[in-house]
Amino acid sequence: MNGPDPALVFPFGKNAKHTAFLKPLLESKPTPNVRVGEYSYYSDFDDPTRFFDRNVRYNFGISGAELVIGKFCAIAHGATFVMADANHPSVGPSTFPFPVFGNGWADEMPVEKMPASDKGDIVLGHDVWIGYEAMILPGVKVGTGAIVGARAVVAKDVPPYSVVVGNPARVAKRRFDEATVEKLLALAWWDWPIDRITRAIPSLLAGKADDLLAC
Repeated sequence: MNGPDPALVFPFGKNAKHTAFLKPLLESKPTPNVRVGEYSYYSDFDDPTRFFDRNVRYNFGISGAELVIGKFCAIAHGATFVMADANHPSVGPSTFPFPVFGNGWADEMPVEKMPASDKGDIVLGHDVWIGYEAMILPGVKVGTGAIVGARAVVAKDVPPYSVVVGNPARVAKRRFDEATVEKLLALAWWDWPIDRITRAIPSLLAGKADDLLAC
């Protein structure tokens, strides 16, 4: 066998509903500005199927920003992605979002004319691990192979294969040296056929980058 069916919402079966694959979940609840790669999952002590409603916040579609999650990402309970629509206008004297309340205020300035956030997309690379109750803020890019610690608040981009912790999140360490990171990114194992990935599991979990060359 070559692992669980990536088309199933519940990879452990319908009697184990604590973990959900996000790609098929998204397909059942289409959201135009969200994209997810295969095998990325969310675990929740209550209901992981509410991820796109409860964990992706302020996704009103006004800013045009996207949430992009790569393949083989692991997202722990309570992790939150704050979309760019959370940002209020801040170029003028007031940050109050008058137009969204209508009742004549939108006549003075339509919602689409409000000064927009320039924060942009939230992007997770591949094989990213987001820890318990971490928060990813608008416009952040989390590099492939990165680990975001529990309850970290990530306001800046995270380099590939680094570990970030704290509030605001800072790089605590690099998982590998630069040469190894470049090698892993070039190998792009997450794009291999699933049977090759299956054979490579011992090297992926306990080996070195060079071991993957033989897989």
